[in-house]
Amino acid sequence: MEKQSVNNHPSEQKPKSRKTGFKKYFIIYWSFFTLIVLLIIGLFWLISIGKLGYIPTFEELENPKSNLASEIYSSDDVLLGKFYIENRSDTRFAELDTNLVNALVATEDIRFYQHSGIDFRALARAFVGAATGNYSGGGSTITQQFAKLLFHEIPGSKVKRVFQKLNEWVIAARLEQRYSKDEIIAMYLNKFDFVNNAVGIKSAAKIYFNTSPDSLKLEESATLVGMLKNSSLYNPVRRPEMVEARRNVVLGQMLKYRFISETLYDSVTQIPLDMSKFGRQDHITGKATYFREYLRSQLKDWCNEHFKPDGTPYNLYKDGLKIYTTIDSKMQEYAEEAVTEHLSQDLQPTFYKHWAGYTNAPFYFENNASAEIKNLMNQAMRRSERYRKLKQAGVPNDSIILSFNTPVEMTVFSWNGEIDTVMTPMDSIRYYKFFLQAGLMSMEPQTGYVKAYVGGVNYKHFQYDHVTQGARQVGSTFKPFLYTLAMENGLSPCTKFANIQPIIYLDNGDTWEPQNSSSKDIGTEITLKYALATSNNWISGWLIKRFSPQSVVKIARKMGVTSFLDPVPAIVLGSSDLSLYEMVGAMNTFANKGVYIEPIFVTRIEDKNGNVLETFVPNQQEAMSEETAYLMLELMEGVVQYGTGIRLRLKYKFENPIAGKTGTTNNHSDGWFMGITPDLTTGVWVGCEDRAAHFRSLSLGQGANMALPVWALYMQKIYADSTLNVSMEDFEKPLNPIGVEIDCDKADENTNVTKPDYDEDEF
Repeated sequence: MEKQSVNNHPSEQKPKSRKTGFKKYFIIYWSFFTLIVLLIIGLFWLISIGKLGYIPTFEELENPKSNLASEIYSSDDVLLGKFYIENRSDTRFAELDTNLVNALVATEDIRFYQHSGIDFRALARAFVGAATGNYSGGGSTITQQFAKLLFHEIPGSKVKRVFQKLNEWVIAARLEQRYSKDEIIAMYLNKFDFVNNAVGIKSAAKIYFNTSPDSLKLEESATLVGMLKNSSLYNPVRRPEMVEARRNVVLGQMLKYRFISETLYDSVTQIPLDMSKFGRQDHITGKATYFREYLRSQLKDWCNEHFKPDGTPYNLYKDGLKIYTTIDSKMQEYAEEAVTEHLSQDLQPTFYKHWAGYTNAPFYFENNASAEIKNLMNQAMRRSERYRKLKQAGVPNDSIILSFNTPVEMTVFSWNGEIDTVMTPMDSIRYYKFFLQAGLMSMEPQTGYVKAYVGGVNYKHFQYDHVTQGARQVGSTFKPFLYTLAMENGLSPCTKFANIQPIIYLDNGDTWEPQNSSSKDIGTEITLKYALATSNNWISGWLIKRFSPQSVVKIARKMGVTSFLDPVPAIVLGSSDLSLYEMVGAMNTFANKGVYIEPIFVTRIEDKNGNVLETFVPNQQEAMSEETAYLMLELMEGVVQYGTGIRLRLKYKFENPIAGKTGTTNNHSDGWFMGITPDLTTGVWVGCEDRAAHFRSLSLGQGANMALPVWALYMQKIYADSTLNVSMEDFEKPLNPIGVEIDCDKADENTNVTKPDYDEDEF
C-alpha cells in the first residue's frame, strides 16, 4: 500500500503564519504612508515652482513689491504730507514701541520666536478645534499672515483658499530663511491696512493718535494690534465700543503671557478709547496744502526725467521718495494762522457788512450790472468741475443748466466751519464769490529758500493757487522797478522832483497824464523817498518820462519777472498782471545786495533707501549794484516810517527796520504788501476771485488795509518765536562808501514839504 504524501492532504496543510499577515499590512501601511509623503512632497514641489499658484522668486523676497508713499519734509524735518496710492511709509523694527511688539506676539503668535514660519502646535489645535466644534482661533503665524498680505488676493472659493494656504506655508518658510524675526514683524506692520487711509503702522500711529510708532502708549499699541484681526470691523472711528473691547482682549493676552502686570492691566483697561487726536491724512488737508499741490506737478515732471536702476522712471506715488523742502514748518504754520486770523476775524466780516443790502453784491459794475453779473456767473458755471463732468458725459446743455438750478444737498465752506445745506449749484457759485482770497510767500534773501507758502484760504474748497498759479495787477508795488532805474542812473533817495502832473506824449500822438489819489504837496518839491513812501503817481510819471518803459521792462527781467510786460508809460502804475511768486523773488533782490536769486522749494530728493538722487541750488544773476540795492531799501523804509505802510508802526508797533511797499489796483480789486527785513522777504496779496468783486472805497480796499495786516500778524509770530532766530537788526551796508546822499532830513527841512500826519485811532 502506497504511502500518501502528507503535503498533499488538504486536511493536513499548515495554517498561515500571523507574522505573514502582519508583514502584509505593514507593507501596505508604509507604502500608503510613503505615497502620502511623496504626494505631499510633490505637492509642495509643484507649489515651490509656481505650478499651483504664484510663488515669488528669491529676488522678489529680497525686495518685495509694495506701494510706498513719497514723503515731503520741511527744512526742520517735519513731515508736511505725502503723495501716495497707499498712504504707507516703512518703519524699522528699532522704531517700534516695545509694547506694540509684545502685544502683537501675545495676541497673534506667542511662539513666533520659536518656530520657523509654521507653528504645527497651533495648526493641530486649529484642526482639533474645527473637528470638535470648539474653534478658538487660527493656526496662522505672523509670518504666514505677512505672506498672505504680501502676495495673495482674496480667494474666490474654499478650494482656492486651501491651495493659497499651502502657498503661504512655502512663502512663510522662505521668508524665515531670508529675514530675521524682527524684520518680519516690521514688514508685517508696515504692510497692514489699518483703514481710514492708514496703511502701515507709521501712518496708523499718526492718523489715529498723532504720534510715531516708537511713542505709542500701551493702550494705543493694544488698540492697533486689536485691529489686525479685521480692521474694517474693528474701526475705531465707526465702532469705538467694539474696538475698546477688542483692545482689552489684547491687553488680556499681554497679561496672560506676563508682558504686563495685573495692576497695569487693571488700570489701562479702565482708560476709555481716545480718538480726539484722530486726523485724516489726504491731499486736501493738513499743512502747506497749496505748496504740496504745486510741488506735485513739479515732482511729476522730475520723475518722468529720472530713472531707476531697472530703467523705468520713478513713480511719485509708489517709490517712496523723500523730498526735502525749504519750507519751515513753524513759519508755514504762522503764515497760515496770519491769513486765517485777518480774513476770518476782520476783513471778511467787514466785507459782508460793507455789502449788506446791495442787490448786486459783491460785484460793482458802472453799467449794465445785471447783464455783466449774469455773464460772469455763466462763465463761472462753465469753469466748474460739475459742468465739465456733465459735458464729458454727453448731457445736453439745457439739462446741464437745469441741474445747476436744481437744489441739492451740499457742504459749503464758512469761516466758522463747514455747513451742510441745500442750495442750487448756481447759488453756491454766487455764495463763494463773496469770499476774499489771499496769497503769501516768504523767502530767505541769501539762499532763495521759500520758508512759507500759502496759496489760498482753504484748499479743500478753493483750489486756485494765488502764489504761483494766479496773476493779478500789482499796482504801486511795481514802482520799485522804476525807482531802481533811478538809483542805477545816479539819483538818490533824496533827489527832489516838482510835485506837478506830467504830460507824456505817446507814439500814436495821444497823451498820458497819471492821476494822484492825494492833493497834498502840489507844486512843491519832494524827495524820491517821500514820493515812493506816499505812492505818488506824478513823480512816477516824471521818472518814466526820464527813463523809458523798455528800460523798466529790462530791469524787471533782470529781477526775475517773466510774465508779459506791456512797455507803455502806464506800466509804472502796476497795470501788468504778475504772480506773487515773481514779485517776492524780484523784491528779494534788494535784500540780497542786488543779486536776483530764484526762489527755490526743494533742496534734495532721496530714494526709499536714503540714497541722494539729486540736490538743488537756485539760479542767480546780478541785477543791479550792491549800492543800488541798498539805496532801494532806504527808499522803501520810508513807506513804513511815514508812508502808506505807517500802520506797521502805529497799530502793530514794529520798531525794527522794515522796507516795504503797498499796492492797490483799479477799483480796489487787489491789495498788495511787500515787506523786506534782513532775514525774510515776504509778499501778501488779498482780493476776491473776480476783479469785479471788491470793496467800494479806497480806505477799505487799499493794500494797507487788505494785505499789510497779514504781513504784520505773520511777522509778529515770527519774532515772538526765538527758536527761529530771525533778525530785527538793520540792513547791512555795502563795504564801499555810498556815492550819494541818503540822509534826507536836511533836504526835507529845506523843502516846503510836510510829512503826513496820521491819527493813531485811524488804525
